[in-house]
Amino acid sequence: MSFPRCVLLWARLPAGRQAGCRGAVCSALRAYIGPFPGALQRIPASASSSSASGGSKVPNTSLFVPLTVKPQGPSADGDVGAELTRPLDKNEVKKILDKFYKRKEIQKLSADYGLDARLFHQAFISFRNYIMQSHSLDVDIHIVLNDICFTAGKSHVDDLFPFFLRHAKQIFPVLECKDDLRKISDLRIPPNWYAEARAIRRKIIFHSGPTNSGKTYHAIQKYLSANSGVYCGPLKLLAHEIYEKSNASGVPCDLVTGEERVTVDPDGKQAAHVACTVEMCSVTTPYEVAVIDEIQMIKDPARGWAWTRALLGLCAEEVHLCGESAAIDLVTELMYTTGEEVEVRNYDRLTPISILDHALESLDNLRPGDCIVCFSKNDIYSVSRQIEIRGLESAVIYGSLPPGTKLAQAKKFNDPDDPCKILVATDAIGMGLNLSIRRIIFYSLIKPSVNEKGEKEMEPITTSQALQIAGRAGRFSSKFKEGEVTAMHREDLKLLKEILNRPVEPIRAAGLHPTAEQIEMFAYHLPDTTLSNLIDIFVDFSQVDGQYFVCNMDDFKFSAELIQHIPLSLRVRYVFCTAPINKKQPFVCSSLLQFARQFSRNEPLTFAWLRRYIKWPLLPPKNIKDLMDLEAVHDVLDLYLWLSYRFMDMFPDANFIRDLQKELDGIIQEGVHNITKLIKISETHKLLHLEGLPESLKSQARRTRGTKAVGRKAAEPQGVEARERSLASRLVQQGLLTADMLKQLQQEWLTQQTEHGKGRPESQSYSKGTRRKKDPHSD
Repeated sequence: MSFPRCVLLWARLPAGRQAGCRGAVCSALRAYIGPFPGALQRIPASASSSSASGGSKVPNTSLFVPLTVKPQGPSADGDVGAELTRPLDKNEVKKILDKFYKRKEIQKLSADYGLDARLFHQAFISFRNYIMQSHSLDVDIHIVLNDICFTAGKSHVDDLFPFFLRHAKQIFPVLECKDDLRKISDLRIPPNWYAEARAIRRKIIFHSGPTNSGKTYHAIQKYLSANSGVYCGPLKLLAHEIYEKSNASGVPCDLVTGEERVTVDPDGKQAAHVACTVEMCSVTTPYEVAVIDEIQMIKDPARGWAWTRALLGLCAEEVHLCGESAAIDLVTELMYTTGEEVEVRNYDRLTPISILDHALESLDNLRPGDCIVCFSKNDIYSVSRQIEIRGLESAVIYGSLPPGTKLAQAKKFNDPDDPCKILVATDAIGMGLNLSIRRIIFYSLIKPSVNEKGEKEMEPITTSQALQIAGRAGRFSSKFKEGEVTAMHREDLKLLKEILNRPVEPIRAAGLHPTAEQIEMFAYHLPDTTLSNLIDIFVDFSQVDGQYFVCNMDDFKFSAELIQHIPLSLRVRYVFCTAPINKKQPFVCSSLLQFARQFSRNEPLTFAWLRRYIKWPLLPPKNIKDLMDLEAVHDVLDLYLWLSYRFMDMFPDANFIRDLQKELDGIIQEGVHNITKLIKISETHKLLHLEGLPESLKSQARRTRGTKAVGRKAAEPQGVEARERSLASRLVQQGLLTADMLKQLQQEWLTQQTEHGKGRPESQSYSKGTRRKKDPHSD
């Protein structure tokens, strides 16, 4: 090749590439201009880099998803490397690459740059495929491969390492910016995130006490007497209650929840007081008094970050915390890091509560004012049906019901003139509803839960949960001035007493959550990484102080994976993923997907469009499945309203949707009012299986396993009388069978036996092991 051709090829390279190709092109030009001073030297195996991992914790490399680097196709300029040297022999190149892969020095050097065995293998496979499948290679790597293949002693296989490392950083971009990512995900010293709160000297008052001790009442009185204030509650119902109470007391108060904004001023001017859900509180608005309710939820695996943010960030002269004593030590430690002292005010329960020495055992023993607490919808349906069979009426409250329906059922149960005197509920009654309950009856002590790793567990309820639920009995404001607590089943009563008498474990850590800004900075460094994978890497790289933990983000990742294929900006995608949805509801999940798809097309989601989408008008439910479908539609309307406050232009009809939701709430209320009829119809059409004996036995076995799981004795030894009682009488006593059902079973059994006996020869009509009486006339 002529010297001018070499110069021309050199000139065509971009400026950044000229420096990288210097050694390779110099090798080709040596024949013309002799040796260059300061030629590139071979990188020794012990070399290190400023980008090599330092002393931080070793990242979980299984989270690094390799990107695809496509082989180079034919170049318009031809194969420049081949013109400078010669074409490569692919077989020889493959041998060189295999030799490179097997060298221990290369593996050790790769490890110094953050490529563990797994990443090294993946990077090498990609590197080899890239070289073997490319029509033409970059000039620099082509010349180095040529020197290794054909010029003995001039180049060594180790000279491929810079090119291998460059390729590895292309498919694993995290290797290039690990130090920056660690700085972005450093969650230590979170008090420093809230400059406005640190600029004032706050007074922290902790109102500590059990349920029904008046702790929240005293904090709210201070809130109402202040010139300005904010109430932060865990539920929409609680925020709505304070909103109504404040305005009824002559203190103008706005309401802010994820799905709703209500200003009392007709001109839309913000009031000095606001009641909000804890996630929605402002950490930049100054207040005289702030109230953070249920502060013990700072430990919640999914939502704890919201309480941490409120505690550290609210700009209020006085911050009143209400909650369990288990949170006192942690709050004191956190406030020590901000230089703020905590004043603790202790409260005792206002009315007595006692644990009974006997279980209910049968639903025949129910009395007015009783509340049966279940931890599954199936148990709710089953118990409601059994109560209805006994001629009693019950109210029903569970978590997925709309707030309006919950309030309607609570009003029905509390009304002294209403024939409904029994309540069947989940632990949703633990907070947010004022109920006139005399006796709490735990139908079971086993509750499904999600641990810190996002794994489902079936464990006995904690002492904190048991006290929260049991404390609803005999509340100060109800007509029952003394409360009682017991279990449905005798074998659960001993464990219930043990749970209630255990000290509540102190809370050890507060939750944290990455912000949208932090994720955006992560994405700047890793632009081709999916949002779900970004979250995984962020959590893995994050560093927290001992008093904190990173909240579980499985729900966020679920939504991120659901809408990953839809073209959205990162900030919009992040907002969609923070939308609260029930991922157990397929229709709600598909609606999030549909909303995101419409958004990506820049097509506003109008009232008319949503009516068509949910197939409005909807009919009253005819069975339990219909009721569950209506609940899912209500959640979809909630999702629309939630998004409407983040993207007003794309979700423009929030007011119409809210009116529609109120109408739907009325339809659901009608369905819940007739829930026992719906259950009966569902059973008839085999849509629901509640009375099957095997399922009852399974439920009992689950309770026994759960009891054993905490090392407790499952049940007391049964007496002789209990052992001698028939199975049927025991099932009747436990409320699993009624006398009418027992008669029906007997008739069905006799009919079945008669038909079965007719179809068999006489010699086979006796059970195995049963001796046939000898006929005296047989001889």
